Amino acid sequence: MVSNPAPSPRIIRFGGDFELDLGAYELRSRGIPLKLKPIPMELLIFLVERRGELVRREEIVDRVWGKGVFLDTDNGINSAISRIRQALRDDVERPRFILTIPGKGYRFVASEVEVDEPPSALVNVKNSAQADEDSAGKIPMVIAESEPATGRPTRPPIKKIRYFAIAALLLLLVLAAAGLLRYRSLQARRLTEQDTILVADFTNNTGDSIFDETLKQAIALELTQSPFLRVASDLQVNEILRRMGRSPLDPLTHELTAEACLRLGGKAMIAGSISRLGGRYLLGLEALACSNGETLAATQAQAESKDDVLKALAHVASQMRAKLGESLPSLQKYDFPVNATTKSLEALKAFSMGLKSERDSGPNEAIPFYRQAIQIDPDFALAYATLGRAYEDFGEDQEAVRNYDAAFQRRDRLSEREKYFVTTLYYETVPGNLEKARQAGELWVGTFPRDSYAREKLGTVYGDLGVSGFYEQALEALRLDPNSETNVFNAVVAALSSDRLDDARQILQAAQPRGLNGESIHLAAYMLAFRAADMKAMDQEVAWAAGKPRIEGLRLGLHSETHAFFGRIRVARELSEKATQSASRDHDREMAANYQMVAALREIEIGNGALARKHINSALSLAPTRDVKLQAALALARSRNQAAARALLEELETQNPDNTLVKFYWGPAIQASLDLQSAQPDAAISELQAALPYEFSQAPPIGDDVLLYPTYIRGQAYLARHNGSAAAAEFQKILDHPGIAMESIIGVLARLQLARAEVMNGNNVAARVRALEAYKTFLAFWKNADPDIPILKAAKAEYANLQ
Repeated sequence: MVSNPAPSPRIIRFGGDFELDLGAYELRSRGIPLKLKPIPMELLIFLVERRGELVRREEIVDRVWGKGVFLDTDNGINSAISRIRQALRDDVERPRFILTIPGKGYRFVASEVEVDEPPSALVNVKNSAQADEDSAGKIPMVIAESEPATGRPTRPPIKKIRYFAIAALLLLLVLAAAGLLRYRSLQARRLTEQDTILVADFTNNTGDSIFDETLKQAIALELTQSPFLRVASDLQVNEILRRMGRSPLDPLTHELTAEACLRLGGKAMIAGSISRLGGRYLLGLEALACSNGETLAATQAQAESKDDVLKALAHVASQMRAKLGESLPSLQKYDFPVNATTKSLEALKAFSMGLKSERDSGPNEAIPFYRQAIQIDPDFALAYATLGRAYEDFGEDQEAVRNYDAAFQRRDRLSEREKYFVTTLYYETVPGNLEKARQAGELWVGTFPRDSYAREKLGTVYGDLGVSGFYEQALEALRLDPNSETNVFNAVVAALSSDRLDDARQILQAAQPRGLNGESIHLAAYMLAFRAADMKAMDQEVAWAAGKPRIEGLRLGLHSETHAFFGRIRVARELSEKATQSASRDHDREMAANYQMVAALREIEIGNGALARKHINSALSLAPTRDVKLQAALALARSRNQAAARALLEELETQNPDNTLVKFYWGPAIQASLDLQSAQPDAAISELQAALPYEFSQAPPIGDDVLLYPTYIRGQAYLARHNGSAAAAEFQKILDHPGIAMESIIGVLARLQLARAEVMNGNNVAARVRALEAYKTFLAFWKNADPDIPILKAAKAEYANLQ
């Protein structure tokens, strides 16, 4: 005898309130049916059947959609899970029913699960009744209250009406509570301005490599223009990956991004996908909670063709921002579609590869990609701006100016954040109007206070102006993005310039455990070694830079100034020549010209004016740029070449009418030097009054040999007037700011000039003691100096006469 199979489960109860009726294909809460569409219902049934087990996403696809399906199932699964959780009133942070296993799948974890198996008889009765219904062609009616034999309807009892009213009221309360819970759930899914999000790599299911890296960069551009969202920078993500023992080159899969997000203290990650449906493209964007993979928001859009992909992506990004909690006014003001920046996927691809190369290998490797992006799309404003920044990092200011100008002229193709970025850089470098750059930078920081780059740029503008605020902005930028080497370097420079040597040391030491080891970190290390007079450490930094394109020349040029600071002029000359040759090999003509000008000014200040002329001519022939001409005009004025200096100054003032430093720093310094050569110290002092608000500017073309020149020249003018006390005050001002003077030749010569000023103060004992001390200090600095330096010979003679 063959036994009949046991009837399959028909009702599954869980969580105390819920029952899943497999026969009726219905989910109920306390007997009330809950709306659940077929795909979420199928997924819930599958999870309940496999309760307690890990159900992988690929298994869900096979069960719910079928094998070989070509749809965006990732978003489908996430959306279905979200709807199930809403129906079950499941808490994302403390799940009672659906537990997400990040990167793998889900597990049904409800406790107290009860399964009802209906008896066979009941099944047979039901089947029989169903057959009767079908044969009769009608559905039987259930009558709650029968009518009496008289045929008159009876009046329902009052008690029954009350019970019904109470039941209806309870139903309304349940529905209201469910609505409130749903509202709170939606509110919990929104982000705050303090929450950090990460952007994962796009899942490219099209097989077309044009979308690799490109769409991720496009989404980053869309999201970072929002003042509401706080998007982790690539530098922050790379540092977290390093701490995880991973490479920044590893693909940012959902699983890896989720782990990085948790380590970074982030709230959500943004995951995108693109699939091809015939000739169309389906784009999906999803915000997932880093803690458990819960879907916080999801959007989808179709693009009719490849040319429409960026437009569709801009649409889903805008929707995502709204779903994450950004206000409508903010969206209306700060929603600039990426396809307005560039409509070319190829240009965006090249730009994205440039950013990736800059992160991995520095700006030198990125420049060709940025150029390629501009060649593909000559109106790609952001590519011009980013290329300009890369050139500026290497001292190629003329190229930086050209690209910043091109970006500014195309600023209508930039988002609000990008406009602030370009406008600040434009005014800082092209017209050189630092006051307008400060205004733009302050508006930028005011609108995007959590933008570390805005803080960094505003800080450097403050440094260029020589006003307070550089240190504070640099520290805030570092706090917002501690893994940026630029932020570390700027914070060190700002600390040194405000004579916070211990702070500078601590900032650099704190960067070391984070694995930061690029050019900026090594440059900061060199500067700290100089302040400590640690020549061995400085030599090590020069050795580290050997053979590195562009970097080698910068380090050799800096080391030449250091040796000159200690009077080793022969070594300084050799290093300057090597720096020039290194720059020439790298085809950096402006850098080579700058090294020549540093050498020229150095020779002039130590009394070898005849040697300087060769360097000046060489520099002007190599790269007659604005900054080179400014240094040349100063050198010519300091070496009695008045006609040539005046001609250059007039040209520069005519061509740069709004340049803050030409008007208030360089111009006064050059004109005052000409006045001194004409024996007009009063005119020189008067001319230098305009430079007083800007004399602590830290915006040299290259190196530090031109810093504090207005102060130094003013001191010399007071010496020419025989006003020793006023002269001493100026030279002491230089000595009181060693973090600005750094290795500048006038930083050490100020000690000698201070001694001369004290001699001029008279023959009283105090002045004589101060003069002797100043001479001794200068000669101690130059104890190993080349003996044939003209100014050293003069100093030794003056000291001997004073003793």
